[in-house]
Amino acid sequence: MVVSPLIVGLLLLAGLMHASWNALLKSDTSDRLTTFGVIMSTGTLMGLCAVPFLPPIEAAAWKYLLSSAAIHVLYYVFLLKAYSYGDLSHTYPIARGLGPLLVALVSGRFIGEHLRGQDIVGVVLLSGGLVALAMPLRSAVPRAGGRHGLATLFAVLTGITIAAYIIADGLGVRAAGPTFEHRLSYIAWLCVIEGPWLLVLTVALRPRLVWLHLTKNWWRGVVGGVIANTGYGIAIYALVLGPMAHVAALRETSVLFGALMGTLLLGEPFGARRVAAAAVIVAGLVLMNGPQLL
Repeated sequence: MVVSPLIVGLLLLAGLMHASWNALLKSDTSDRLTTFGVIMSTGTLMGLCAVPFLPPIEAAAWKYLLSSAAIHVLYYVFLLKAYSYGDLSHTYPIARGLGPLLVALVSGRFIGEHLRGQDIVGVVLLSGGLVALAMPLRSAVPRAGGRHGLATLFAVLTGITIAAYIIADGLGVRAAGPTFEHRLSYIAWLCVIEGPWLLVLTVALRPRLVWLHLTKNWWRGVVGGVIANTGYGIAIYALVLGPMAHVAALRETSVLFGALMGTLLLGEPFGARRVAAAAVIVAGLVLMNGPQLL
């Protein structure tokens, strides 16, 4: 199935927004966990402001919405565990590259979305390019106290949860109702239910430090939260318009945007390998969205 330019544009925008809030979070050198909690809780406030003006979602969508919220909690746990045992450059490529592949593998059997041969090749190329792009340019020295095996395990579990919440949200937003407003209502309710738990956990673990951090750096989490939740809302809405495997793969172009931001804004090197990886990503996108070839 060829994805329309509208969907491609929406997902590239969602990928750019995903990279932007991650860059904002990465730039926080004081308390990233609290900032992450504020980012998610901002989504709860955004959802609460929107819900009164939107129609209720269909009853059939609630099971997917609650499943997605639970999967997102597991995603945060696995992601934080992966980062605690290993380096970002090791765990992030595995997690972000595995998600689209898993969605492509199960989309035919469990969702009824059958991909063309070139779509599968395109997803493989895109996922491989993302992994190559996100890996460090030089051989990294393992972090002292790091545990490579556990880091890999939790990175794989993170990738599985990424695929799982994409499928849950894709089915949920399609079951939410026939109108644009019903789909916005699903997105708003997901923000409400999913958002507060990380900040609640942070407050329970270190309430005094959280308060000190918020008095000086609350704005970072709020700005990041608006960007993050708007970007994921766009991605969820795109799941109504196109096949889930395409949406999952296109959204992960956030890795490409992140690498470009690091080069253009932070002075990080791009390198010949990353140029080649970017070309592979583009080739995968062309295959997925081009005329029948295979």
